[in-house]
This record gives sequence, structure tokens and C-alpha cells, in this order.
Amino acid sequence: MYLLSEFKSSHRMSIKIAIAEDNSFLLKAILEKLYFFEEIEVKFSAYNGLELLEKLAKDANVHLILMDIEMPKMNGIDTVAQVSQKYPQIKTIMLTVFDDDEHIFKAIQAGANGYFLKEVDPKTLHQGIIDTLEGGAAMTPSVALKALKLLRNPPDFSQPVEEIKLTAREIEILEQTSKGLNYNQIGENLFISPKTVRKHTENIYQKLQVHSKLEAVQKAVKNRIIEG
Repeated sequence: MYLLSEFKSSHRMSIKIAIAEDNSFLLKAILEKLYFFEEIEVKFSAYNGLELLEKLAKDANVHLILMDIEMPKMNGIDTVAQVSQKYPQIKTIMLTVFDDDEHIFKAIQAGANGYFLKEVDPKTLHQGIIDTLEGGAAMTPSVALKALKLLRNPPDFSQPVEEIKLTAREIEILEQTSKGLNYNQIGENLFISPKTVRKHTENIYQKLQVHSKLEAVQKAVKNRIIEG
């Protein structure tokens, strides 16, 4: 167990950080934010969760991990769960673009100690690291509000998502819709009447349980039915 006094003597004791981030541009941005603070020592970075766990197996002398969520091979939430189990002394702060309820809830459930969005400024990130190492739970304010709401009324994200089955024609129409085309334009492109396009669109709404083109496209992208 680390002593809190370690993190209060700013220049004599370094804070050892590891970063899990698969985007090299965003990794550079994080490193630039941490560069301002002399006591921060970035021991290593990893491209995904598996690589992070491999590096920790060789050297677990790390105080805190800044963890992305969407990464190849092993995502941040699964990685946090393993880190929490194998290295309970290491703190983790999620550093991500996702602020939806499911990601927040699952990250906290997995054992994350903090949750920041990637636009966090250097000073806030630094203070969040200090606060987390001292036993706090540093969060972007909007995320903290959602976390409180989720604690008061925990959702059940464990329920299996019903498989959405669209026909090849419906997927074609969704793809065209995502480009901003209207019924007439879609009909011309697919050699069918606007009336037929409208009928297919109604079926899409029913299957996706949505009420607008925007909702349909967003849900289709989220469920990887079409590309965003």
C-alpha cells in the first residue's frame, strides 16, 4: 500500500504512470499534458490492454494507469477488471471520449477509480491523478453527475441485446439515408419507387424501434449494421 505522503512531496518522489492508448496522436496529446509536471514519470505506454498487462507482468512498479476504452485485442474496461484483480494497489483513471451511461457504469463496476474525458486540461488531469492516489474519485463533472444517477438507479446492461435483422435492401436504404438522400434520390439510385423506399423505411423504423431517419442511422451505426 502506498503512503499518501509519497504523492504530496512534489519533487522528491515521482508518480509513476502507465498509459494505455491505441491512437498515437492522442497518446502524444496526453504526454504533452503530463509534461508540465516534474513529479510525473511515464514509465511506459501500451497500444492495447493485452500489451499493458504484458508490460505490467514484467514491471508492476506503477502508481496509476490512464486507460483508454476502445482499443484492439482487449478494451479498457476488460483490462481494468484484470488490473484491479491482479494489481489492486494500482489506481486506474479512464481517459476516453465516451461519456454514455453504459461505458461509465461498466468502467466503475470493473474497478476504475476515476473517469476523465480526453479534452481534460493539464491542470485538472494532474489534480485528478493526485486526488485519485489519495483515495478520491476524480471525474469530469458531467460524468460525475451521470455516475450519481447510475448509482441511484442502477441499469441492467447485462441483458442480451436483441439481434436486429434487416434485409439487404433495408441496409442499402439505410446506407443511402445516412448520406442525407431523400426518398426520390434513393429510389433513383436503387431503381425502385419513392413509395417503395418509404415502405422499407417504415419497416426499418419498426425493426430498430426508432422514429426518425437520424435515430435510425445512429442506431444502425452503433450496432455496426452500416458504417458511420
